[in-house]
Amino acid sequence: MESLAHKEVINLLLQLASMLILARVFAEIAQKFKQPAVVGELLAGIILGPTILGTINPDFFDYLFQSNPSANIALDGIVQMAVILLLFIAGLEVELHLVWSQGKSALNISLLGLVVPFILGFVFPYFFASFFGFADGERLLFSLFMGTAMSITALPVVVRILMDMNLFKTKMGMVIVASAMVNDIIGWLIFSVILSFMGKSGSLSLFNTIGITLLFTVFMLTLGKGMINRVLPWINKNLAWPGGLLSLSMAFCFLAAAFTEWLGIHSIFGAFLLGVALGDSSHMSERAKEIIHQFINNIFAPLFFVSIGLKINFFTNFDFWLVLAVLVISFVGKIVGSGFGALRSGYPKKEALAVGFGMNARGAMEIILGLIALENGLIDEKLFVALVIMAIITSMSSGPLMKWSLKAEKVP
Repeated sequence: MESLAHKEVINLLLQLASMLILARVFAEIAQKFKQPAVVGELLAGIILGPTILGTINPDFFDYLFQSNPSANIALDGIVQMAVILLLFIAGLEVELHLVWSQGKSALNISLLGLVVPFILGFVFPYFFASFFGFADGERLLFSLFMGTAMSITALPVVVRILMDMNLFKTKMGMVIVASAMVNDIIGWLIFSVILSFMGKSGSLSLFNTIGITLLFTVFMLTLGKGMINRVLPWINKNLAWPGGLLSLSMAFCFLAAAFTEWLGIHSIFGAFLLGVALGDSSHMSERAKEIIHQFINNIFAPLFFVSIGLKINFFTNFDFWLVLAVLVISFVGKIVGSGFGALRSGYPKKEALAVGFGMNARGAMEIILGLIALENGLIDEKLFVALVIMAIITSMSSGPLMKWSLKAEKVP
C-alpha cells in the first residue's frame, strides 16, 4: 500500500496549519463586524488560494498547494470528511419535534423556494446560453444544472448562520432548517438525473436511487430513531464516557454517509439524517452534543470552507455582468419563492421576508455542483467563479438581511 513520502507529509501538515490559522484569524475578524464566522473562513480560502497568494507569491502558493499531488489528495479526503461531519452536527442540533411541528410550513417554503429559482435558473440560461458561458454539449442539460444550482440551499451555511445569530433553536430557525433539508433532498434528487445523463451517478438506476433514498429517509426518522433510542442507554452505561458514545456516533455517521454516497445522492445526507435521529434521542446529553459540536465546528468546518477558495483564481475568471446575472437570479428566485411560501404559511410579512433571506444562504452545495459540472465540461471557469461569488455574497448578506427584516424584534 502506498503512503505519503516525507516531503508530502510535511506539505500536508503545512496546508492544514495555514488553513486553520487563517480561518481562525478571519473568522474572528468577521465576527467583530457582526458577520458569520463562515464568511471569514471563505475569505481566508480566497486569500490562501490562487486569487491572492497565488498572484502575490506564486512560488510559495505552488509549493504549499500544488507541488505534491498526493498531499492534495489527502487534503481532499480530509475536506470531504469535514463536510460530512459538519452536516452530522447540523442534524445533531435539530429538535425533531419542532421540525415536525413545522411540517406544512416547511413544505410550502421548501417547494416554492425550489420551484421559483429553478424556473428562473432554467429559463434564462436556456434562452441566453452563450451569455452564461455555454459553448458545447446539451443545452437542456446545461439549463437543468443551472436551475438546480439556483434552487439548492446550502444547509451547512444556513446552520452556521443561524447558530451564529442564536436563531437555530427558535421556531423560525427550525422551519428554515426543515425547509432547507426538504429543499436540498429534492434538489439532489433532481441533480441525480443530471448525473445519470453525465454518467456520474451511483451504481443504481435513477428510479431505484430515488426510491431507496426516500425509504432510507423515512426509516432513519422513524424506526432508525427508535433503534438508536434503545441502544444509547446501553452505550452510556457499558462504554467509557464520552469516548464510547463519540466514537460509535462518528462510525455510524460515516456508515450512513457511505450508504447515501453509494446511492448517488451525496454522503452529507446520510450524515445529516443520522445526526437528526441521534440528536433527537433523550439519551443523547447536551454535554455530549457540545463536545462534538465544538470539535467539529472549530476544526473540520473551517477546513471545508477555506478549501472553497483554493479551487480557482477569482480575478482572472471574473465576469462582472455574469456575476450580476447569477446574483439577481439567485436572490430574486430564492427570496421570492421561500418568502411567499412563508407568507402562505401564516408568517407576518417581516418574518416571511426573513425566512426568504435565511433560505438564500448558499455555499457548499453550489460549490459541489459547480465542481462536478466544471470537471465534466458542462460549465466554464467564469461561471464557476460566478457561482462561488454568489455563494459568498448570499452567505454574507443572509444574516444581516434577516436582522434588518426582523428589525431587532424577538424571534418566536
